[in-house]
Amino acid sequence: MFKIKKKKRVRFYTLGCKVNQYETQSLREQFLIEGFKENNSVLADVYVVNTCTVTAQADAESRRLIRKIVRTCPESKILVTGCCVEKDAAGIQQISERIRIVPNQQKHRIYEYLDFTGKRPEARQSGQFTPLEISGFKDHERAFVKIQDGCNNFCSYCKVPLVRGRSRSRSLRGIITEAERLVGSGFKEIVLTGICLGDYHYENFDLADVITLLEELKGKFRIRLSSIEAQLISNKLLESFKLKKLCPHLHIPLQSADNAILKKMNRQYTAKDYLSLIAKIKKKVENIAITTDVLVGFPGEKKKNFHNTVRSLKEILPLRTHIFSFSPREGTKAFSLPERIAPQEVKERVNLLKEAAAECSYKFRKGFLGRQLSVLIESKTDQENGFFCGYSENYIRVIVENAQKENINTLLPVKVKAVDVHSTQAKSFKQNGYIN
Repeated sequence: MFKIKKKKRVRFYTLGCKVNQYETQSLREQFLIEGFKENNSVLADVYVVNTCTVTAQADAESRRLIRKIVRTCPESKILVTGCCVEKDAAGIQQISERIRIVPNQQKHRIYEYLDFTGKRPEARQSGQFTPLEISGFKDHERAFVKIQDGCNNFCSYCKVPLVRGRSRSRSLRGIITEAERLVGSGFKEIVLTGICLGDYHYENFDLADVITLLEELKGKFRIRLSSIEAQLISNKLLESFKLKKLCPHLHIPLQSADNAILKKMNRQYTAKDYLSLIAKIKKKVENIAITTDVLVGFPGEKKKNFHNTVRSLKEILPLRTHIFSFSPREGTKAFSLPERIAPQEVKERVNLLKEAAAECSYKFRKGFLGRQLSVLIESKTDQENGFFCGYSENYIRVIVENAQKENINTLLPVKVKAVDVHSTQAKSFKQNGYIN
């Protein structure tokens, strides 16, 4: 085992999705149990880097961070885990002999990887749900709870199934026990997350059953769902929104609203299917916010294909739209597709889509002007004037005036006074709509 003469210090870096953020919290707790102290202001004895590989940029950012640690911390040990190492462990290992690679399936035993003698913990069988758990969530007022891992969809552009494996689900008891512990610790929002959340199935239970059981837990808190694929949204799941604690918000990736491109992407719906689903959801769930992902510049995407997506986005009126440029990922079907779109054209389309997304967001948020929402206060946003920010039940980011420090991590009923035209994620009071 790696020997540390002084007080043991560890520092964590997380890239990527909510699942990675959850897993880093579990890694943090493993080290704290072993007597380490987390210290982000000085050099650490051990660095843990939880990487991402969803895009080429994520790969590059992961490698850049690892090289920086190697260069600036010559005496430290570095544990590298996450999706980037699953297909390029050898390449990352070559950066330094002080690096130890920890596969995703071994994150629950990461501390054992501090043994640099060449011994490795016994490998866990693939297909099993890695038994990670948490008791807190550092620097968050909302606690993520991972209930599912892996993906069976194999979208042609996506590397995730290659590095996360097939879909598998956490035991119902583990989910409820962890959520109850987090609520008991004071968290006011539990966010259910997974690589393919809607594919949750454990024995005879599905995602709607998880929500129903969480609803029965004591305490004033709310439940939120992270990203869920359109084809996995069932009528049973939509009925769950009648429960008091489930937030009226769904993040449903669109990627494209052109059937020819959707087929090339190997998405499991048509544009009409998606639009019909959104219409049904809005009819069933009052005040629900839709957020989404759109992928721009997929090989073969003509201007007419792109404009189909823009027109559909204006019909959906999403609160937020996460926009990504196509990134060729080796090992995926789209990697070798012809008709790549010129970078300048992709950039122009991204800018056009950003304008459309901002318009959609404003139209949606404007509908809540003068209405009262329940806001979870999360942080202070304007030190000089004392404004705080938080999120409503339907995920509208708001600025709250006349709040106090004591209001952080509380749910406040607040009335919308103004709505910003341009930005859903502005950093100051002047740039945002605010609530009093």
